[in-house]
Amino acid sequence: MKPFDLIVVGGGILGTSHALMAARLGKRVALLEKDNRLQGATVRNFGQVVPSGLAGRWHGYGRRSLEIYKEIQQEFDLTVRAAGSVYVASDDEEWQIAQESAVIFAQKDYPNELLSAENTLARFPYLKDAYVRGSIFFPDDMNVEPDRMVQRLIEYGGRKYNIDYRPDSAVLACEPVGDLIQIRTARGEMLQAERAVVCSGSEFSLLFPEIYANSGLVVSKLQMLQTQPLPRVKMPANVLTGLTLRRYEAFEECLSFAKLTAPPHYEELKKWGIHILFKQAADGSIIIGDSHEYAPAPKVGELGFDLKEFINELMLKEAERIVTFPVRGIARAWAGYYAQHPDEIFEREVADRLHIVTGIGGKGMTSSLGFAEENVKQWFNG
Repeated sequence: MKPFDLIVVGGGILGTSHALMAARLGKRVALLEKDNRLQGATVRNFGQVVPSGLAGRWHGYGRRSLEIYKEIQQEFDLTVRAAGSVYVASDDEEWQIAQESAVIFAQKDYPNELLSAENTLARFPYLKDAYVRGSIFFPDDMNVEPDRMVQRLIEYGGRKYNIDYRPDSAVLACEPVGDLIQIRTARGEMLQAERAVVCSGSEFSLLFPEIYANSGLVVSKLQMLQTQPLPRVKMPANVLTGLTLRRYEAFEECLSFAKLTAPPHYEELKKWGIHILFKQAADGSIIIGDSHEYAPAPKVGELGFDLKEFINELMLKEAERIVTFPVRGIARAWAGYYAQHPDEIFEREVADRLHIVTGIGGKGMTSSLGFAEENVKQWFNG
């Protein structure tokens, strides 16, 4: 069989983005996924596409990703909704961060709107008066249905660009053979390509375990909750809170960020990396989260598969402090795991034309398409 131009190992948002962007350049692409249906971080998150939360080059990749999402949505339903995001300040310090960030984002030409407490409550009536000091709204942010979006993106890539998608294809070997990269799957398939990229998420045992063991990669375990459908609640925008203003990298650019002090009731939340976000799914349910526990790549198993009920309770209590709608009618709860790296992402050229690209952290849904577009253009067009 004729070699592929590119084989991508890993069907999450980062791998799928590389496959799609290469296919858009006219390349012949195969996308290999170890599971029958995606199980990783890509389908276990809020589905928020928020360049507003990112700084530096990742903000730029996020904005480019927005453009690509919109282009594809016009042709094929990816579940993309242009909803916007609101970050709600709960005290004077958070409100100061919001005001400073409005100036910074204006300089970046990323639209935003500062809302007084009164205007915030008028636009988002499910917030509690006592919580709201003011807010900053970003109209260009979007959201997607995370359990469906990437599967639809893969389907779109197959229909329009003939991406050869192969689920149930765990890759056991990936190495140069002559002028090509040869890949062997657990099914015994042997595939070849001129170039390959491994986007393995938090799977570190099948390929290159010795590289991952010394990579500095860290895995974050997140706990998330989803209510039963709440048809009376209309939450078109992503709702992020004061804890998010204190956590997301975009707001670290504010002069006042380094001067933030933590109210006493935040201490236990910070201990477990909790910052409260809300996103309404298509069925009317509300996704609430999330928390963060960490382990280095070689010890990812120490994070466990269990859900800590006291962490869920901490999140629910804080959620009750913020919103008026009932949050206790939980339909499901789960843990997600994503890899991240101190250098923002882990990239390694294992051999000529054989790449590892993983550890994008919580930026994946927002910025993968823009980031992958730049990567494949460098690989194939110099």
